[in-house]
Amino acid sequence: MGSVFFLSFVVQGDSTAQRFVPDPIGGYALNGNDPVAYFVDGYPRRGSNDYSYTWGGAQWTFVNQGNREAFRLAPHAYAPLYAGCGAYALAEGYATAGNPTIFAFVGGRLVLFHSAVNRFLFLVNVELLSQEAAENARKTRCEPLL
Repeated sequence: MGSVFFLSFVVQGDSTAQRFVPDPIGGYALNGNDPVAYFVDGYPRRGSNDYSYTWGGAQWTFVNQGNREAFRLAPHAYAPLYAGCGAYALAEGYATAGNPTIFAFVGGRLVLFHSAVNRFLFLVNVELLSQEAAENARKTRCEPLL
């Protein structure tokens, strides 16, 4: 409860800067879980360093070569919305790191939450809170990866 997360972003030199919030300890996106597995299996699965890919300032790991290739071809389809920040907190106007084990699919996109309570509160009023999260994304530097 008393943990503090610092969000850091890597901004690449082109006009479509990509950024993602990696795990502050290990440096992996989604704490090393395969982003494609959320869509294929419906739950997070730990990826392997044998199947890794660097994108958006973070190292992503996958359970197999097929998932890595799917991500490489369409990373914006699989990467969490709001650069991995918690969606409910973002709707409230501040940034927290999303927990990769607490998620939902909203509009076909993977969305992370800081806690199960935040997930519930967001999904109860998903239309309004999605709009507020999108409005707060830029000022909190949790811009969606489009």
